[in-house]
Amino acid sequence: MGRDKALLELGGEALIVRAARLVEAATRCAIVGDSTRLVEAATRCAIVGDSVRLEGFELEVIGDDFPGAGPLGGIATALRASEAEWNLVVACDLPYLTREWLEFLIGRAVRSEADAVLPMNERGAEPLCAAYRKRAEGAIRAALDRGVRKVTDGLADVRIEFIEPGEWKGFDSNGLLFKNMNSPADYEEAKSRLDGRLKR
Repeated sequence: MGRDKALLELGGEALIVRAARLVEAATRCAIVGDSTRLVEAATRCAIVGDSVRLEGFELEVIGDDFPGAGPLGGIATALRASEAEWNLVVACDLPYLTREWLEFLIGRAVRSEADAVLPMNERGAEPLCAAYRKRAEGAIRAALDRGVRKVTDGLADVRIEFIEPGEWKGFDSNGLLFKNMNSPADYEEAKSRLDGRLKR
């Protein structure tokens, strides 16, 4: 990308702030089963990263336990810092995520017997828009200690439930839900698709 993706803006808002607000909205609104049972994990939204880099944003930032280890280290850090049984992990560079999809994901997780709930698409699992139980931390940290850095490899010893495309495509008929921004062209595409809608 050539610059810090977290600080890029869509609709006048930094991606990192946009992602945090989306997660907060989804966790506050998610209802499981009957209308009286709210998801407990709704009480805290935190960013794993460099607090200096994110200074100036009103976000809780947790220092990464595994700097340089990539997203797998971030997941392990988030699980270590959390007190909730289930934890929603979302990358900031997924501009097409919706609150409705995240609410569905949360609901699916709290009904699951697995230790992680991950959507699948044609390219494979999407571990950076997924729900993880607190107890998955040990297996993920053990993988990191063995030198594993690829997120899907780091989940080899975690019991996973997958959400197949037929289920999540109801939330995204265009197939963009998990399209991330890896290049300036991706960013320009996201701006053209979303900026007008976000400013209304």
